[in-house]
Amino acid sequence: MTEQAQVQMNFSLLTDHDIYLFKEGNHFRLYDKLGAHVVKNGSVQGTYFAVWAPNAARVSLVGDFNAWSPETHPLAPRWDGSGIWEGFIPKLGKGALYKYHIVSNHNGYSVNKGDPFAFFWEMPPSTASVVWDIDYTWGDEAWRQKQGEHNSFHAPLSIYEVHLGSWRRDPTNPDRLLSYNEIAPMLAQYVKEMGFTHVEFLPVMEHPFYASWGYQTLGYFAPSRRYGSPQDLMYLIDHLHQNDIGVILDWVPSHFPTDEYGLGYFDGTHLYEHADPRLGFHPDWRSAVFNYGRHEVREYLISSAMFWLDKYHADALRVDGVASMLYLDYSRKEGEWIPNEHGGRENLPALAFLRRLNEMVYRDFPYVQMIAEESTAWPMVTKPADVGGLGFGMKWNMGWMHDTLEYFNQDPIYRKYHQGKLTFSILYAFSENFILPLSHDEVVHGKGSLYGRMPGDAWQKFANLRLLFGYMYTHPGKKLLFMGGEFGQWPEWAHDHSLEWHVLEHPDHASLQKWVRDLNHLYRAEPALFELDFDPKGFEWIDFHDADNSVLSYLRRNKSGNAILAVACNFTPVPRHNYRVGVPKGGSWKEILNSDAKDYGGSGQGNMGGVEASPASFYGKFDYTLSVTLPPLGVVVFKQQPTPEPPPPVPQIK
Repeated sequence: MTEQAQVQMNFSLLTDHDIYLFKEGNHFRLYDKLGAHVVKNGSVQGTYFAVWAPNAARVSLVGDFNAWSPETHPLAPRWDGSGIWEGFIPKLGKGALYKYHIVSNHNGYSVNKGDPFAFFWEMPPSTASVVWDIDYTWGDEAWRQKQGEHNSFHAPLSIYEVHLGSWRRDPTNPDRLLSYNEIAPMLAQYVKEMGFTHVEFLPVMEHPFYASWGYQTLGYFAPSRRYGSPQDLMYLIDHLHQNDIGVILDWVPSHFPTDEYGLGYFDGTHLYEHADPRLGFHPDWRSAVFNYGRHEVREYLISSAMFWLDKYHADALRVDGVASMLYLDYSRKEGEWIPNEHGGRENLPALAFLRRLNEMVYRDFPYVQMIAEESTAWPMVTKPADVGGLGFGMKWNMGWMHDTLEYFNQDPIYRKYHQGKLTFSILYAFSENFILPLSHDEVVHGKGSLYGRMPGDAWQKFANLRLLFGYMYTHPGKKLLFMGGEFGQWPEWAHDHSLEWHVLEHPDHASLQKWVRDLNHLYRAEPALFELDFDPKGFEWIDFHDADNSVLSYLRRNKSGNAILAVACNFTPVPRHNYRVGVPKGGSWKEILNSDAKDYGGSGQGNMGGVEASPASFYGKFDYTLSVTLPPLGVVVFKQQPTPEPPPPVPQIK
């Protein structure tokens, strides 16, 4: 062997305590110990490798440094029964391509596997792992000091959901993806101008199939090379933070693709997944399901979650596919699943994993949020694990999304028969800490764009969109809008193309964009719209019975109760003049928002800036009413104005 080809076995990053925690199932920073790490062994710099392959008879390193030969760089198994193989290669450094050559002790199966803990990968479709460091000098200290305020339940959260490969592309070459570095200043400026508080990225973790949008993840510790290096993604997140914009990363612990170089059948056994396809294979995504009952697998996934919060300064993880994890029969027919030990359909190991995941994340990162994409009525998703909940901080409100879009799809003449689709949401609005999502899933697979799903002619489509967004921003719950929806893109989203920014040359699209911008800025300025999103004290119906006119009206309040907003939505194209809206206090009520204003492309019908409350009983519920104009397909918001203090008495001269 040459000096560089020698593998030194007398060096390890793993301590006895690491092994103790690993074997116990409580090591959640495995990214510091396993994988490839450029380090010094005495005076010699090189790379330390460690991989978990308990059923391997032999493990060696192959790469561009040894012509991919499995004979020159064998790793050694640890003596402690951990199943970890390790070794140190002198003078091997950053940029080297490598895989683990594994020969199974079960059946002689041999394969070259990528590193489950790799920090970087080759550009797909190439599949080698890359030796890399993740050193970076961050400049987001000011943001991090106030992270808890930015991500609080009582803060405004308006999330702009982005797919990096199709938000914008190189205008001179539409086939070229922009890098993290190129996107950073453009995205930060746009999001800041539009008033969104956070950006949520569809998975940036490395994935073999671009058209999976990142949801078929294999690099659980690596950003996609399609957009640049790990440091480039750190720069993007850092730049957003320095512009007071939070970052949410989609993260997929529910399944993984079965590509040969990946996690599946890793050491000649079903190491990360279940062996029985009724437990270990997902029919919807044709992918493998993690074995949550194995503590090494739980450690792997929790370490991945910790990694993105720790090394990449993410403010939240949105956990994909939670419903598919909770139910053993999810999307499976009779005979295609195995009941749990009690004969039920609940996936008990997955439940334990999710609770442990959230406990550990909030223990180590108390100012972040864990967000569940959970599409069923599983109870207490956002309640603490110690009281029987799953321990998430927030949850997507999929029921609100489906009911609302189904309602808006109706021709306005029929909406009076479907008013319950809207009013039902308040019955459960405070059962969880909800985010209201109009996400990427609603503008793909033939569903059409949000604009395309609205009924009526072009004017009515835009008016319906303004009404939809106004209703969402005044409804209890945090907000999420997928890119392109804010300016009414015509076709549904296509991951192979940039958004159709050119439509902003048309006044209708530019006006809708202005409406969303103003909604965001009003939302952030009015505590009544966000402070009590998860508390029924922040919402009160004025009237939900007027289905004949397809009108809903309600109040929003802040924590102190000294700021009250009255919201009225007219879901038909017929204006309602002299419409009575009950309010709890007299005096002047200023019209602070009107979706029918001409600036937004509306017809200009409104209330001349405000109205005076009249002392009149409103169904015995309120002692005052407002007589207002409800514009066609419009939403109006009124704010009670403080009663001016009477002037002090003029002193009398005697």
